[in-house]
Amino acid sequence: MPESTLSSLSGRTVLVTGATSGIGYETARHLVERGATVLLHGRTTEEALAAADRLAATAALDAPQLRAYGADFAHLDEVETLAAKVVAEHPHLDVLVNNAGMAAPERHTVTADGNEIAFQVNFLAHYLLTCLLEPALTSDPGGRVVNVSSALHRTGSISWADPNRARRYSRLAAYAQSQLALTVFAADPRVTAVSVHPGVCDTALLPLYAHEGTSPAEGADHVVRLCDPAVEIVNGAYYDRAERVDPAPAAKEDRTVKRLNKLADLLVGRTA
Repeated sequence: MPESTLSSLSGRTVLVTGATSGIGYETARHLVERGATVLLHGRTTEEALAAADRLAATAALDAPQLRAYGADFAHLDEVETLAAKVVAEHPHLDVLVNNAGMAAPERHTVTADGNEIAFQVNFLAHYLLTCLLEPALTSDPGGRVVNVSSALHRTGSISWADPNRARRYSRLAAYAQSQLALTVFAADPRVTAVSVHPGVCDTALLPLYAHEGTSPAEGADHVVRLCDPAVEIVNGAYYDRAERVDPAPAAKEDRTVKRLNKLADLLVGRTA
């Protein structure tokens, strides 16, 4: 999007998960520079505060424009605490950017909550966070969710009988499953949401894709564009960088959306 067409985001509040590095950090930077109040999430409060300090040093910012929050998505109770803090301090939230992510480890790893770690960090934590933030996101018309997904969701399948993939584990299959679930979740009707593949970028996830990638700032451009209220979105839409394209067929099936929500509610301990 050319610089001349960028609109001010002053007065808008955006929560960016995984905002201490990579695409999340650059997304937060772009949003702050355009006037948004950014709630910057990191795995720990200390990491989030350090990232906020780095951002504040790059531009003249009003103190309230950046807020730091910590929550380790490998622990769902920390996600619940994060959501409660955000709703208490920001009862109106314009945008939630579900960006935090990790590569599935080489060895099958289960969290204290009993879930395969990539499925929990990349999808279940964001599912829970989005559900808990629904009152803030829908307090006024126009609230939206932007899921930072991956083109690898097309290679994935959801193992309904064994979502932890305990019987047959592959780190690539586990990662693809988490990205497919995140993309399917965008079609949930409760909050208007879209998914975006920001391109292959030079971040910690690069080895999953290629040897070289574009800059995180370039990937963040595609995320920030979808945060702009001037950009009209359709619930469940999927973007490959700036272009709206069809996602994997499963992401367009109402039955799959409902089945995934039922599974996710079970795994995060929510009652439907």
